Amino acid sequence: MSSDFEGFEQDFAVLTAEITSKIARVPRLPPDEKKQMVANVEKQLEEAKELLEQMDLEVREIPPQSRGMYSNRMRSYKQEMGKLETDFKRSRIAYSDEVRNELLGDDGNSSESQRAHLLDNTERLERSSRRLEAGYQIAVETEQIGQEMLENLSHDREKIQRARERLRETDANLGKSSRVLTGMLRRIIQNRVLVVVLAVILVITILMAITFSIRGH
Repeated sequence: MSSDFEGFEQDFAVLTAEITSKIARVPRLPPDEKKQMVANVEKQLEEAKELLEQMDLEVREIPPQSRGMYSNRMRSYKQEMGKLETDFKRSRIAYSDEVRNELLGDDGNSSESQRAHLLDNTERLERSSRRLEAGYQIAVETEQIGQEMLENLSHDREKIQRARERLRETDANLGKSSRVLTGMLRRIIQNRVLVVVLAVILVITILMAITFSIRGH
């Protein structure tokens, strides 16, 4: 499990490093190369998201007592992913403005207000995205807490069931012991009664012998 997660981590680190390098190169490339680079970065961002989803699934399979460290690492990776997407959006905006300025010439300078408005909208979208990400993280943590509580309840239930089984076994053993003791007590009483009866018979026999002896004389 942890080896799979670490493998995904290495792939994610390599991929994000490539994306960061390409985003930084976009503004300095010729228009044709920029278009190709933007498409390439979009594809790699999708691959990075898929890696994050795979890592998230791996973390959910890790036992609760060992999950905290991996959850913290996932949180940092998601923040890094959000930063990459933000940098890429800004790079695309700059690229779009540059293309428009090349097409319009000097008239493109009059679109500064539109560019500022677009940047403002982008920041709003980023804030909304961060809020959604925070909500998603809270939901995941709540799910983890609920799962841990269910597992603890399951363990407690198993302990109670084992305790009940031991009590049943103890009751059964006590019942057997009681029956054995009752049988032993019954045999002791029977033996004592037999000894008394034999003693009485012996005394009667002796008395009869003495009586017959006296009459004989």
